[in-house]
Amino acid sequence: MFAVLKTGGKQYKVQPGDTLTVEKLAADAGEKVQFNEILMLGGDTPVIGAPFVDGAAVQAEIVDQIKGDKVIHFVRRRRKHSSKRTKGHRQQLTLLRVTEILENGADKTGVKAALGAGSVAAPKAAKPAKAEAPKKAAAEKAAPKKAEPKKAEATVSADDLKLITGIGPAAEKKLNEAGVTTYAQLAKLDADTFEAVKVKPEWIEQAKEMAK
Repeated sequence: MFAVLKTGGKQYKVQPGDTLTVEKLAADAGEKVQFNEILMLGGDTPVIGAPFVDGAAVQAEIVDQIKGDKVIHFVRRRRKHSSKRTKGHRQQLTLLRVTEILENGADKTGVKAALGAGSVAAPKAAKPAKAEAPKKAAAEKAAPKKAEPKKAEATVSADDLKLITGIGPAAEKKLNEAGVTTYAQLAKLDADTFEAVKVKPEWIEQAKEMAK
């Protein structure tokens, strides 16, 4: 009796006692695994699956985890600035021995199914979050919200001092930093004693006219 199984994207015809090399399986040496994807059972009455034979399986024992022959991959680009690249690769494989072919009852054997090396167990369901205690929720509702401080409203609107002939952005900035932001404030300055910026007498005269 023989069976045709599928693993690692390939098909293998096996009989009990055969030694087989397949794509790496997630199992250690000495463990028993079971292949459930059986495409065909051969013997006195052959059975062909659609696509797999229901209840059929092939059991095997892991002999060792090995690597295949080294494969050299060489690339050369013929250009003005040519380049070469050489890579080596050894495919990871599993050596196993077929122990038994089951025509039915594969789901009752208790032997773990053969999984590829990249297979991952299904994640555990996340625990539901605990509901907050009603006392805590009530306390949060009862807590008064902190009132946001109101911004101080400007009592005096600043004038555009650059409208005065001779005052540019730099001079206006220095005047504002010194607290002079309106025409009325500029009109009251003493050109001889003000030190933040050199104030010209004509500025003060224009400010008096514009402050009216």
